[in-house]
Amino acid sequence: MRSLFFSFFVPALFVWLWSTGFIGAKYGLPYAEPFTLLLIRMLLTLVLLAGLALIMKTRWPGWRSAGHLAVTGLLVHGFYLGGVYYAIQDGMASGIVSLIVGLQPLVTAAAAVVILREAVSARQWAGLALGLVGVALVLFEKYGTGGQGPGYSPWSLLWAVLALAGISMGTVYQKRFGTSADLVAGSLIQFSAAAALFTLGAFALETREVEWSLQLQLSMAWLVVGLSIGAVLLLMWLIRQGAASQVASLFYLVPPVTALEAYFLFDERLGGLAMSGGLIAIVGVALVVTQKKPS
Repeated sequence: MRSLFFSFFVPALFVWLWSTGFIGAKYGLPYAEPFTLLLIRMLLTLVLLAGLALIMKTRWPGWRSAGHLAVTGLLVHGFYLGGVYYAIQDGMASGIVSLIVGLQPLVTAAAAVVILREAVSARQWAGLALGLVGVALVLFEKYGTGGQGPGYSPWSLLWAVLALAGISMGTVYQKRFGTSADLVAGSLIQFSAAAALFTLGAFALETREVEWSLQLQLSMAWLVVGLSIGAVLLLMWLIRQGAASQVASLFYLVPPVTALEAYFLFDERLGGLAMSGGLIAIVGVALVVTQKKPS
């Protein structure tokens, strides 16, 4: 039962939490600019994490470990979130952003082989390829058959690629240098580094005007508690427990789950091609995460 819980329930919970980030961004961005929205999110998260650290009497890492954690924070939170939010702000549909970021498992697996010397079997590579095909099918039905132009600027594509690079390299860097740190202390350091980046971005590029509508407040509450606290702590824990390439494969499930959420929230319909793609993605993830360990 314990093995079933950690093998299936925890990864499934992480995928669902992470998928809601695109929904939360869509709800919040009409009322604040990307870096401003993310800066507020980081500051609120830091307050909650600081209280949690006091209650749990968190063990703090040394300066060298703190430096590694700050780099991870800049990559996983700063570059990834900043890239995703600005891509959506510049007109790219959240589904297309999730497709580009959905390439992350392949990038992470390749980086894990080169940097961490992780062994990725033929079965796992096949699973990663199936995951990519599944994600492409989900989003091709929605965006590839409408006969419309892209509707977004080249800058939004660059932001999305930046997000892909950030989450991919951040996952590998965390696995290499940050697995020994306390989760709460490590998250505090990572979010602090991201907050510093968002502060620079907000003051350099934005007006920092915020319309505190009820929709923004509810969106912010979920982005802080559900995403920054729940999903990110789960991600760091999963990276600590498994190989970087196996954890990365979970991101293949995010676009299909996001599409399902969009169906219920925004009445976006899913056809047979998209549902088939979701099943293919699930099979691909299963091939990667259920790889048998050598006896």
